[in-house]
Amino acid sequence: MDLKLHTCFIAVDDHDKAIAFYCDVLGLEVRNDVKYEGMRWTTVGSPSQPDVSIVLEPPAANPDLSPADREAMEQLLAKGVLRGVNFSTTDCDALFARVQASGAEVLQEPTDMPYGVRDCAFRDPAGNMLRFMQAP
Repeated sequence: MDLKLHTCFIAVDDHDKAIAFYCDVLGLEVRNDVKYEGMRWTTVGSPSQPDVSIVLEPPAANPDLSPADREAMEQLLAKGVLRGVNFSTTDCDALFARVQASGAEVLQEPTDMPYGVRDCAFRDPAGNMLRFMQAP
């Protein structure tokens, strides 16, 4: 069996800000942008990984959520406690400089980790934590 990652999801509260960050700052491309019944889903991905996509979606995109659950998801996103994505890069320091220059919130400057990678971390415009790792 050949199993590969195809799609992952990141909750965002402002698609335009998210697209600007993920595309203009990180260099991903928009692959799809769908609006339906007042919601929006935007698919982005790395040009070097055409088979892997990230869907930027509202924090409570599930139509079966109760109003209380929807509010809870929005509050968790606002607090920045929802998980994001880990990216790999060939130059952690250059990527750090570019993302920092965009004004993104720095969570960790480039650091050599005891488990063998150099990585840094930021929050995207919605507050999701993103890590960027460089293999030795």
